[in-house]
Amino acid sequence: MEALLAAELPEGDGWQFEPKWDGFRAIARRDGDEATLTSKSGKPLARYFPEVVEMLLGAKDKSFVLDGELIISVGDALSFDALQLRLHPAESRIRKLAKETPAELMAFDLLELDGKSLLAEPLSKRRQRLERFLAKNLVDGLHLSPVTHDRDAALGWLQRSGGALDGVIAKRSDLEYRSGERAMIKVKQQRTADCVVGGFRYAEGKKEVGSLLLGLYDDQGLLHHVGFTSALKAEDRPALTKKLEKLIQPPGFTGSAPGGPSRWANARSVEWQPLKPELVVEVRYDQVTSRRFRHGTALLRWRPDKAPEQCTFDQLAPELKPSELKELFGQ
Repeated sequence: MEALLAAELPEGDGWQFEPKWDGFRAIARRDGDEATLTSKSGKPLARYFPEVVEMLLGAKDKSFVLDGELIISVGDALSFDALQLRLHPAESRIRKLAKETPAELMAFDLLELDGKSLLAEPLSKRRQRLERFLAKNLVDGLHLSPVTHDRDAALGWLQRSGGALDGVIAKRSDLEYRSGERAMIKVKQQRTADCVVGGFRYAEGKKEVGSLLLGLYDDQGLLHHVGFTSALKAEDRPALTKKLEKLIQPPGFTGSAPGGPSRWANARSVEWQPLKPELVVEVRYDQVTSRRFRHGTALLRWRPDKAPEQCTFDQLAPELKPSELKELFGQ
């Protein structure tokens, strides 16, 4: 189940609020002596988090499916960088990191138990089942994510977000689990979007990357140029340039492309290198005009856990009003 970005938390009865943890979203499944972890994009994660697999196999119940967030604590904070380091090809490196910075699973939904699907049950009942499940299966590193039905309490969480918390999620208590749909609301302190890197420009007078060209997919599957980010660390540019040059492949953008007809365009602004749509970055932006970022964006982080196809225009809905939520969810 996906989330739609909104400007504020919804009001009224029937809402459940949860912290949005700064981690990797994952579906954790156990079937007898086998356990798997799957990312939002459908990629297997088990080999990168062997300690979480062991955790799942240590539960009393032998058959279940959990929806949750993989997190890693470093010191007194959660570290997204530590999660990214796990996506390493060397098993020896992964095992070393698993011991040094073990990952944990913050569970917020129970989708299946003892071979029976719970997807059709309302969230309120699934939550009760999840609480009973975790009370029975006391395993180190497996946690119950907190909830509140008090909007003021959720606003307090939101005000403290930015460290361990990435914001607040609002869900309808009477809603079934709608896999693949944006059937919950995500509110952040800042406006961010996950974008595909569809191309890049070299820095003026250098054979080194100067800016990344960002794209989002429309409903027809076309990748449109929506803006850029040049907030790249100087020490990262040489290695990044080599990585990008290996991905150069036309057309880059299949919808609107950079360097289109404009009386303001010059030779340098027209020249850009198209890339295979494989890389995803999360950027912070201020305003959107005609489906494009009005200004340059701030690069927050790379998102190797996110599939490019998930980077769509429906992320750019920060002005959604609570009054529109009833129609949105068909309630």
